[in-house]
Formats: sequence, C-alpha cells, structure tokens
Amino acid sequence: MSALLEVGNLRAWYGASQVLHGVDLRVGAGEVVALAGRNGSGRSTLAKALMSMVDAEGVRRFAGVDLAPLRTFEVARMGLGYVAEQRDVFPTLSVDENLRLGLAKHRPDAKAGAKNGTQPRATRFTIDDAHALFPILLERRGARAGVLSGGEQQMLALARALVGGPDLLIVDEPAEGLSAQMAARVGACLRALRERGIAVLLIEQRLELAPGLADRVAVMGHGRIVFEGTPQTLAQREDIVRDWLGVS
Repeated sequence: MSALLEVGNLRAWYGASQVLHGVDLRVGAGEVVALAGRNGSGRSTLAKALMSMVDAEGVRRFAGVDLAPLRTFEVARMGLGYVAEQRDVFPTLSVDENLRLGLAKHRPDAKAGAKNGTQPRATRFTIDDAHALFPILLERRGARAGVLSGGEQQMLALARALVGGPDLLIVDEPAEGLSAQMAARVGACLRALRERGIAVLLIEQRLELAPGLADRVAVMGHGRIVFEGTPQTLAQREDIVRDWLGVS
C-alpha cells in the first residue's frame, strides 16, 4: 500500500518542553489507523504537528508534499482534515453556516493534492451528504451550534471536516463524553468514510471504535511509537496493553 502520510523522526515542542521524541508513522491511501495511548503520551500533539499548529521538526510528508513549510490552512487545503477533541464549532453561527464554512476550496498551493500528475479532485462530500449521514444536522440546520448537545456538536465537527474534501481525516477522541448511542453513530460515520476510500487517523485512549474498523493500531508512549500492528496482534500483547494502555 502506498503511503499517503509519512512521518519520520518527528519531534515537537510546546515552548521549551519537548513532547514528541522521534515519531515514525505511515498511513496508506484509504487506510484506517488507530493511534492509542494514555493521556500525555503525545497523540494530540502529533495531530497538531501534522497540521502545523505546534513547533516541530522531522519528516512530515502528505501525498508526496513536505508539510513543514506550510501553514495550517495550507495543510487543510491539501486534503488533510482535522477534528480536534474540543470539536471547535463556531457557537454563534448556525449549523448550516458552520457547514458552509467547511466547504472545499480550490487547492492552489500544494502541487496541491495533485497526485500522479492529476488535478485536485472535488469534494467527496456535499452538505446534502452530511445531512444524509447525520439527519439531526438537517433538522437543526437553523440552530446555533452553541446550543447543540455534545454529540450533535461532534457530528457537526465531523461533517464540516468532510465537506472540505479530505483525503485523510485526523479525528481526536471522537467518542469521548458521548452516550453509547451517539458514539455508535460516530462509528458508523467512520465506517462510511472507509467505504468511500478516505483514510482516517483515529486517535483514541481506550480504543472504543477501533475494533472492526482499524486496519492497524499504533500505540504511543512518552512521545514515541512503542507498538504497531493489527488490532488482533495488539489484543495478544498483554505487556503492551498493561504497560502503555492500562490505567496507571
């Protein structure tokens, strides 16, 4: 499988504090990779480093293009979507206005998502697609995003990222704080992305959604990847689960 995202010896800092200490990771086109680890292991920092939101050094290559000199909006225009753990909807804007802000723009910067000499493709998701995937967003299209429940805001954040036309979507703790029913809907959304050939980097602490969804699992600890393999292999590695995923 060709690598859509390549990360090599990636280091990242918050001020003088170093968080990532040499991360190596690859995500193939259309692949779902779950990134697990305890709080403080560096998972969210890795996502922010890929989006040029923190100081970082090392290899960050997406669709063959170096991400290091790009600003966050330029990374997004290349086709790398990001749904943060905080969801980050625009609370005073309506659901529909939030979705329209996410619509894919032209990608002039990155040789720009052009792969193998082809032009950047149009978004795979329209607002109508988002409404079909999450009917509640159609029902509440005129409501301000700030009055939505946590689960509804998560759906809105996912839908807004999708209408941007990503080739790879980074999703940080999508089921955190959600009811079982809402978490199941988010899981169904991620499965739909996989069926459409969109790659996903799924960041989870407890691997609630990864079983049956992820092709591979990478476990982080102390700012490095300490395990990489299939979900089935991880389930057999009691030492990794105990030392790097268990409650300390």
